[in-house]
Amino acid sequence: MDETDHVRGDSDAPLSVVEYSDFECPFCGRVHPTLKQLLDEYNGKVNWVYRHFPLSFHQNAMPAAIASECVAELGGNNAFWTFTDAIFVSQSDWDFEKHAKTAGVDAAAFKDCLDSKKYQADVQAEMDAGSAAGVSGTPGNFILDNKTGKAVEIAGAQPLENFKKTIDEMLK
Repeated sequence: MDETDHVRGDSDAPLSVVEYSDFECPFCGRVHPTLKQLLDEYNGKVNWVYRHFPLSFHQNAMPAAIASECVAELGGNNAFWTFTDAIFVSQSDWDFEKHAKTAGVDAAAFKDCLDSKKYQADVQAEMDAGSAAGVSGTPGNFILDNKTGKAVEIAGAQPLENFKKTIDEMLK
C-alpha cells in the first residue's frame, strides 16, 4: 500500500484485499458487497484497498474515477468510500454532483475539481500499475500479505467463500 491508496478497515491489518475496479463494471458492483462482508467477518485482520481500473468501453468509468478522487481530496477517505458505495448501489445514476453532496463535499469545489480533470493522470497510473500486476479485467483482486508482500490473485467477482478460503490460508 502507499499513501495515495483508499483503505477501508484497519490500515494495520495483516492482509489487504487490493481491488482494481471500474465504477461502471457490473461485476465490480456484484463483488462490492462481498468485500464489505469480508471486512465485517475479518474485523482487524483484513482491509480493503480500492484502486482504479476504468475500462475504455465504459463511458462513465473514467469520469467516475476522477470524481471519486475529487471527493477524496475534498472530504477525505470516508467521503471517498461514501461516494463509492453510492455509485455501486445504483450504477445507472451517474449524477456525480449528487453523490459528492451525499459524501459531504462542497458542490462548487467538487465541480471545479471535476472539470479540471486533475486526477486523470493518477487514475491512469493506477491502471498502468494494475496492468503490470497482471490485471486484464475487472474486478482484479489480490489478497496481499502486508508483512511478506506475497499476493494471491482472485480474478473476477468471486463468491465470498473463495475469498475466505484464500484469506484463511494466508492467516495461518
